[in-house]
Amino acid sequence: MPDQSIPAARTPGTVPGENESASSQGISRRRLLGTAGTTGLVLGTAGAAVGYAAAPSEAAAPLTSLGTDRAMFHGKHQPGITEGLQARGHLVAFDLAAGAGRKEAAALLRRWSETARRLMAGEPSAHGDTDVARDAGPSSLTITFGFGHSFFARTGLEKQRPVALDPLPEFSSDHLDKNRSNGDLWVQIGANDALVAFHALRALQKDAGRAAKVRWQMNGFNRSPGATAHPMTARNLMGQIDGTRNPKPSEPDFDQRIFVPEKGEPAWMANGSYAVVRRIRMLLDDWEKLSVKAQEDVIGRRKSNGAALSGGTETTAMDLEKTDAKGNLVVPINAHARITRPDQNGGAAMLRRPFSFHDGIDADGVPDAGLLFICWQADPLRGFVPVQRKLDRGDALSPFIRHESSGLFAVPGGAAEGEYVGQKLLEG
Repeated sequence: MPDQSIPAARTPGTVPGENESASSQGISRRRLLGTAGTTGLVLGTAGAAVGYAAAPSEAAAPLTSLGTDRAMFHGKHQPGITEGLQARGHLVAFDLAAGAGRKEAAALLRRWSETARRLMAGEPSAHGDTDVARDAGPSSLTITFGFGHSFFARTGLEKQRPVALDPLPEFSSDHLDKNRSNGDLWVQIGANDALVAFHALRALQKDAGRAAKVRWQMNGFNRSPGATAHPMTARNLMGQIDGTRNPKPSEPDFDQRIFVPEKGEPAWMANGSYAVVRRIRMLLDDWEKLSVKAQEDVIGRRKSNGAALSGGTETTAMDLEKTDAKGNLVVPINAHARITRPDQNGGAAMLRRPFSFHDGIDADGVPDAGLLFICWQADPLRGFVPVQRKLDRGDALSPFIRHESSGLFAVPGGAAEGEYVGQKLLEG
């Protein structure tokens, strides 16, 4: 989990490119100050800055919390890919309604894009806002849209369907629920405030109207900003530090690995990416019966600090050849971190940006919990697929996890000012 198969997680503000400038991440952090009726620093008036206009006689209280953090909707790439992990998330897939086609899909994406732009700026939705997120501020909200394999047949755009969107092969750890897999359209919502995230989910669902209906929806969480004394790699529900080797935008080949190039094919996917989405249940009762030493051997890293079993700190390169006094490999041959290393998989890499989930306790007392795996890559045939195939052949972690749902989505590049997401596909 800490390296490739199950996605890596970092606390908000640390993944990826934690040392990069705000502009390089496509994110702007601003203090929203002012009073009602005066010009605000971000969105025009201070009332609008916090999302809703204050009464004329009221002084709008300045936001001084994490609610001020704002991601940009318009840009080269869609939001929700390179920004830091948020504390709350919703994943939802829609199917187009019977009789809906390209025209209806275009109108829907136009509505969704405008709603996303408004909500990410801390504004209310254009019609019938519910006030759920009143006074909350943007709270690092990101909304991301993607197209599933079935979308193209439904809209008569089969010739525009990317080869990279071909269905994923079957894997031995798959126990997939078809009703919670795939879908015509996919939406990823993330925010550092639970009400802001829910507000966005509800607004987009209402926007779908008669054009599309929800196929499945999943809820997730990560650490809240400021939960640790200093920024650090987060832990998953198995207690492991998870995310040590996640690619960073500061790396020279990051864009090549994660995004479709400007002149890539098909042209409408320029600057876009492909998201693999998997609901991975962790068999926690079985996992927690293992000793800490046994857990560390499964992963190949120390549970306390994420350091490789070969020594050093979390970021020290793993020595795959190091042996103990008895001549045994210090990092076991089937350790998860060994198997998933890019240099052991022809350079295959993916940007993992997950949420943990907990959907209650089964009748027999077993927690329904695990990871909402989301990984981004320029081509899943060169990113996710080769790594997962290798894991199928002997990953020590496999007995403790179960892949219960799956989806693959083409996520086009960001929308320019005045455009909506997917416009080049739907109007090209």
